[in-house]
Amino acid sequence: MSAEITLFVNPAAGRGRGAHAAQPAAAALRAAGFHVRTVVGTDAGDALARLRSAVRGGTGAVVAVGGDGVVSLALQALAGTLVPLGVVAVGTGNDFARSLGLPVREPARAGRLAAGALKESRFREIDLGRAAGTWFATVLCSGFDSRVNDRGNRMRLLAGRFKYDLAMLAELAAFRPFPYRITLDGGPALETEATLVAVGNGPSYGGGMRICADAVPDDGLFDVVVVGDCSRTTLLTVFPRVYRGTHLGHPAVTVHRAARVTLEAPGLTAWADGEPVTPLPVTAECVPGAVRVLV
Repeated sequence: MSAEITLFVNPAAGRGRGAHAAQPAAAALRAAGFHVRTVVGTDAGDALARLRSAVRGGTGAVVAVGGDGVVSLALQALAGTLVPLGVVAVGTGNDFARSLGLPVREPARAGRLAAGALKESRFREIDLGRAAGTWFATVLCSGFDSRVNDRGNRMRLLAGRFKYDLAMLAELAAFRPFPYRITLDGGPALETEATLVAVGNGPSYGGGMRICADAVPDDGLFDVVVVGDCSRTTLLTVFPRVYRGTHLGHPAVTVHRAARVTLEAPGLTAWADGEPVTPLPVTAECVPGAVRVLV
C-alpha cells in the first residue's frame, strides 16, 4: 500500500466545519507516518476529476472530510477499485458514517481511526447502489420527500433548513399520492398509489431519518420501503416515527427486498445520498462489495 493518503475535503461542509476538520485529521494521519495530499476542487466536477487522477496515480487511500455529499462524490472515483475509503464526518447529515458506526464531528478521532485501520488492514467491503450511472451508499428516494428537495432547491433567495421547512409545507398543501409502477428483480410489476418509495442500501437519510431502518449495507440487497396512499393527517402522524424507524410497523408501510429495482412515476425525480440523480423512470442495482471502507 502506498504511504500517500489523499485527503478529499469539502471546505463548506457543515457550515465550514469541513475546512476546520481537515487539519486535525491530516495531523493524525501524518503522526501515523503517512504522507498526506489534500484535494480541494473549485467545484464538484473539478474535485472529482482531481480525485480520479489521485486514484489512478496509486494513492493508498482516500479520506473524505465533510458530509454525505463529499462521501458520495468520493464513491464515484472509488467504486470498483481496491482503494479504501476513510470518512471524517463533519457534515450536516452524516448518514453514511452513522450507518457504519464511524465517529461523527470528531475529526481527530476519525483521523486516528483511519490511520489505525490502514496500518492494520481493517476494511469492510460494503455494497453500493448504482442508478443512471451514479453510485450511492445510503438511500435513493422518490415521491413526497424528493418533491420537497426539488422545491427547496428552487428557492434561491432562502438558505438552510428553513427553505426546506417551507418547501415541506408547500408540498403538504398540494399533497396527493403518486401512481407508481414498481418492478423488483424483474418480477411482475406492482402498480400502486404511494406517498414515497425509498430504496435503501443503508438505513437512513436526511440526517438520521431511518426510512429503511433494517437495511444492511453488505447483504447484497436493497430494502425497498413503500409508504402507501395516506392522508395529510396520517403522513404527519407517521413522519416523526421515521427517526426511530418505528414507521415500518404502520399499516400504510410495506417493505420489500431486492437487488434490482425499477421505479416509474410521472413528474418525480430520484434523489440519492442527498443529491438529484435523474427523473423517473429509474433502475437501481445493488452491487455487492463495491467499495472498501476503513473501520
